Amino acid sequence: MLQIGDQLSKVEQTDLDDMGQVLAFPSRPKLEAVKTKKGTSPNKGHEATGRTREHLTPAEMDRLLEKAKRSGQPGKAHRNHCLVLTMYRHGLRVGEAASLKWSDVDLDAGNIFVRRSKGSKPSTQPINGDEIRALRKLQRESKSSPCVFGAIAPVAISKMIQRLGDDLFGFPIHAHMLRHSTGYYLANKGVDTRTIQDYLGHCNIQHTTRYTELAPGKFRNLWD
Repeated sequence: MLQIGDQLSKVEQTDLDDMGQVLAFPSRPKLEAVKTKKGTSPNKGHEATGRTREHLTPAEMDRLLEKAKRSGQPGKAHRNHCLVLTMYRHGLRVGEAASLKWSDVDLDAGNIFVRRSKGSKPSTQPINGDEIRALRKLQRESKSSPCVFGAIAPVAISKMIQRLGDDLFGFPIHAHMLRHSTGYYLANKGVDTRTIQDYLGHCNIQHTTRYTELAPGKFRNLWD
C-alpha cells in the first residue's frame, strides 16, 4: 500500500483513491483509420467510404486528368480524358455529359450550350483553348455520332471515373465529385456566388453556398 505522504512527489493526490492507493490512469482508445466497407458504392458518404469531402482539389483533378490520358482500350484514352475535362470545366452531371451533342458545341466561336437536367437552368459557356483542341481531335477521331462522347451510357461514365480514382487518392471517388470540384474551384478563385449559381444551373442558391463556405478566400490577409 502506498502512503500519500511518501508518494506525493511522484503522483498527484487526485490520482489516489480513499485508501491511498494509486489509481490506474484510464487507457486511451486506439484510433483506427476509417476503411471503405467491402462492396460499398463510392457514391456513399464518408462514414461508409472513409472520404472526408465530396470534391477534388485542382491538384487532384490534374492527377485524375493525367491518368485519364492513359486509360481505356486503344482509341478510348483521348475520349476519356476529354470527357473528364469537359465534365470538370462545365460542372456536368453524368447524364448531361452522355447527352451532350455536337450541335451544342460551337468550336469556331468557342462556346458550348449546356442543357441541364433535374430542372436546373441551361447556359451557354465559353470553352478554353486546351478544351477546344481536345474536342477538335475527338471530333476527327470519332465516328459519325450526334453525341460528343459517342454512344456511352451514364452508368458507363460513372464506372469509368470510379476506376480512374482507384488507388489514386486513398479514397474512392464518384462522377458527381467532378461537378462539386467545379464549384469548389470557382469559389476558391473568388467568383461570386450568383455567378457560380448560374454556371452550375442551380435554381436554389442554397445549393451553391456549400462551395463558398469551403473557400478559404474570405480568410486571406487576416494576419497581414
